[in-house]
Amino acid sequence: MTDPRTPQSPGQTVMIVEDDALVAMVLGDALGDAGYRVLDLTMRRADALAVARAGLPDLALVNIQLADGDDGIELAAALHALGIPVVFISGQISRARSARTTAIGSMPKPYDADDMVVAVAYVLARLKGEAGLPRPLGLEVFDEHPGRLPTA
Repeated sequence: MTDPRTPQSPGQTVMIVEDDALVAMVLGDALGDAGYRVLDLTMRRADALAVARAGLPDLALVNIQLADGDDGIELAAALHALGIPVVFISGQISRARSARTTAIGSMPKPYDADDMVVAVAYVLARLKGEAGLPRPLGLEVFDEHPGRLPTA
């Protein structure tokens, strides 16, 4: 059986936008250890957009409350416009659900970094149209159709 923590396509790229540096570093390390390429960690909207444009990640993990009052939902809309799928990583569950047209899902805090690695593998597989992995506990998927992103 395939290890759900292992990227299905080597070199898949993930970006993390999180205002808590320690959380971002732990998550980045776990994703890197699982074989993902993790772009520079960011905590502000402008920095995240610059990193996204330069690195074109396969998936962005975005907190809703960012540094300096920046809003992760606004960032998710901008990333969606660039064709970058977003999963919210936030304890603000109702706000995440209200933004389901800009993100493909939500993994509410608190979460374990290993659980997030499994969630990333699941989401990336679904984006490629693969439906073999079970949906991880805690991950809410806004669009259950594999391989299809929500429309704005």
